[in-house]
Amino acid sequence: MKTWGNAALALTAAAVLALTTACGQEKGESSLGGQPAGAAKPAGAPAENAYGSDGYPSGGYGSGSAGGAAEPAGQLVAADTKTLGKVVTDSKGFTLYRFDKDSADPPRATCEGTCADAWPVVSPSGAKPPAGVDPALLGEVTRADGSKQLTLDGWPMYRYAKDTKPGDINGQGVGGTWFAAAPDGKKAAPASGGAAEEGAEEEGAEDEGAGGGDDSTEEAAGLSVRKDPELGDIVVDSRGMTVYRFKKDSAWPMKTACVGPCLEKWPVVAPVDKNDTEGISTKGYVTFSRPDGIKQQTIDCWPLYTFAGDKAPGDTNGQGVGGTWYAVSPEGKLVGAPK
Repeated sequence: MKTWGNAALALTAAAVLALTTACGQEKGESSLGGQPAGAAKPAGAPAENAYGSDGYPSGGYGSGSAGGAAEPAGQLVAADTKTLGKVVTDSKGFTLYRFDKDSADPPRATCEGTCADAWPVVSPSGAKPPAGVDPALLGEVTRADGSKQLTLDGWPMYRYAKDTKPGDINGQGVGGTWFAAAPDGKKAAPASGGAAEEGAEEEGAEDEGAGGGDDSTEEAAGLSVRKDPELGDIVVDSRGMTVYRFKKDSAWPMKTACVGPCLEKWPVVAPVDKNDTEGISTKGYVTFSRPDGIKQQTIDCWPLYTFAGDKAPGDTNGQGVGGTWYAVSPEGKLVGAPK
C-alpha cells in the first residue's frame, strides 16, 4: 500500500510540474492572490464585483415556480430566428433548450434543484410536434422526483427564466452547456449556414483541415483572429463573436472568479481542438476544468469567455466592462486594458 501511495504521489507531482511549466503566471497581470495554490471559489459563489452577479431574475419565464408543476408545451412551433435558424418554441412562443449534461440515449435529466429554478422543465402533457416534424421524436423522461419531462429526440426540454418575452433566446450558450433546440432535437444551427454545434461534434474529424471556400463563415475556425478597427487583432470564436478575459481570474494556478450568475453574462468558451484554430498562440493552450465541472478553453492558461451582450459578429460591447473585462490578443494578452 505504501508503494502504491508513493507512486501515486510521484505521478501527481509530475503532472503538477508539467502544468506549472505550461501555465506560468505572467508577471504584472492580476491574479486572485492570497489563496492557496489551486484554490477556487465554490460553484455558485458570487464573484466579487463580477458583472451580472445579481442572481436569477424575478420576472422571467417560470420564475418563482420552483417545486411547482411544470407547464405543458402545447403545440410546438419551429420558429425562425435571425441568429440560430429554426428553434423550437412552446405554444406561447418561448424557446425550448437542451442541456449538454443531460443525455438522450437513454434519456436522462440532470438539472435539479436551483438549476431547475433557472431552467424550468417542460411537461409532456398535451405536447404536439412542430409542423413537418416526426411525432416519434417526442417523448418523455421520468425525473428524479418522479415528475415527467418532455423530450425531443431523447433530449429533455427546458425553458429559461431570463427569457421574458416570446422569441427571446437569452439562454443560448449559457455556461457553454445550454443551447436552443432545433426542430429535430439537435442544437440549433446559425442561420448563416455555419456548422451546428451538434454537427461539429459528429463530423469534426471530416471537416478538420478542409480548404476554405467562398463563404468564410462556413469554414470559420473554432478560434481565430479578427482585425477590429479600434482594438486591432483580437480573438473571435467560430461565430465571429469576440472572446474576452476577466482580470480577476489567474493563469497559474488557473483560477476563475466568474462563477454562478456571472456565467449568464459571460459564457465560457468551450474546449476547441488545437487544430481548429487559426492565427492564435498555442502556448498554454489547455482545457481548464472549472470547480463547477464546466470545461473551459484557455490561451496561455487564461480562461476565455464570450459576452451575452454581444449580439452580432464584430460586437465588442464587453470591452472594459467593470474595468475588468477585455478582449484577448492572439497571444492571450488583455487588449486595451490600462497599464
